[in-house]
Formats: sequence, structure tokens, C-alpha cells
Amino acid sequence: MSINLERIHGLLFDVDGTLSDTDDMFVRRLVHWLMPVKFLFPGKDPHQFARHLVMKTETPGNIVLGLFDRLGIDDELYNLGDYVYRLGLGRSSQPFHIISGVQPMLEELYHRYPLGIVSARGHRSTTRFLEQYQLTDYFTCIVTGQTCEHTKPFPDPVLWAARQMSLPPAECLMIGDTVVDIKAGKAAGAQTVGVLCGFGQVNELQMAGADLIISDTPAILDYLLEN
Repeated sequence: MSINLERIHGLLFDVDGTLSDTDDMFVRRLVHWLMPVKFLFPGKDPHQFARHLVMKTETPGNIVLGLFDRLGIDDELYNLGDYVYRLGLGRSSQPFHIISGVQPMLEELYHRYPLGIVSARGHRSTTRFLEQYQLTDYFTCIVTGQTCEHTKPFPDPVLWAARQMSLPPAECLMIGDTVVDIKAGKAAGAQTVGVLCGFGQVNELQMAGADLIISDTPAILDYLLEN
């Protein structure tokens, strides 16, 4: 598995599990909710169960989002997400967690490539994450689940981002942690990198056609700076 460095002139990043440490955040919240019944778990520790459950819900979650997208009622789902966000995360001044090493990685790449966000998240939470860590200015374009008629795994958001960066999709590298990231990138004609710091597993990312799989998002520097 490898990427063609000579073809890469722009980078596109997913958010959840790629820039934002979403899976660990979900695990911590679930553990908090499970603590009143911790006696039900081995060693009275619900962490292993919580992580297993969070990782297993990623694929069904993407299926539900994809179904709503195809039915043309995904806006209602995002409105519900905004409501939940206001009830929960929106109450905190620091609601999101960033993956270690992401900020210096973006600083390095910003001077070498145009960068874009391609997320299936809603606009509100995407913007809030980027603003919390002062990342917005690194990106030429920001695509959320509400930007295009269809979101990932359709190619639409990758194609839209490529146009905003004035690049052919084939000259873009889509970086994400899930099957839908890889499928969207491949469908658009971009090269793809799967990262293992989020929800995706090696075998499913390979089956989706990832051109490269790396341990975490900042590790992409080791490949891109070879040139």
C-alpha cells in the first residue's frame, strides 16, 4: 500500500477520529454514565465495554446517516444533532478534544499544501471544534454534512472541496478514519489514507480501498515530507 506523492497537491481531512479525538470522548462519557452500575463489569471497570460499544456503533451510525441522506431528510437529523449539542457539548467552553500532534502537523502542512475539511458533522459542531483550537485559518475550505446535497460516502463533498482549492480531485489526498472517508475519496478519484486513531479498523479500511493506512493522523508527515 502506498501513495503517489507526485500527484498530491492538496489535502482533505475528516474531523471525527481524524483531527478530533471523538472516540475517546464518547468512551469517557459512556463510562461516566455506566459508573452507577460498574459492579456489572469485570473488575468493576466499564472502560473496555464502553470502548467496544463505541467502536461498534460507528458503522451503524454511518448507515443511518447515509439512509437519511438518500431519503433527503438528513437536515432533520442535523437539526436534532444541533439540539442535542446545545443540551450537552454546547454548555462547555471546551467541549472537544484534539488528537495529540494535530496542531503542529497542520502548521507544517499549511505552508506546503492547500488544506480542506471534509466532514459529515453538522456545521455548528464542526465550526466549534475548529474555533476551539484556532484551526480555522489553516483551511481553504470547510465542507460539512450540510454543504452538499449528499455527504460521504458519496463523492460530492470531496469534489466540492477540490473545486474550492482549484485542484482536480485526482490531485487531492483524502485522510480519514472510516470506510465512508475512503469510499468518498475513491469515488471522487482522490488518493486516500486511513488512520487508526479513530473508529476504523485495518481490515475494513483495506477492504474500502485505502491507498495507505497509518497509525494516527500526524504520522502523515513522515510520508509527505519525504518529497
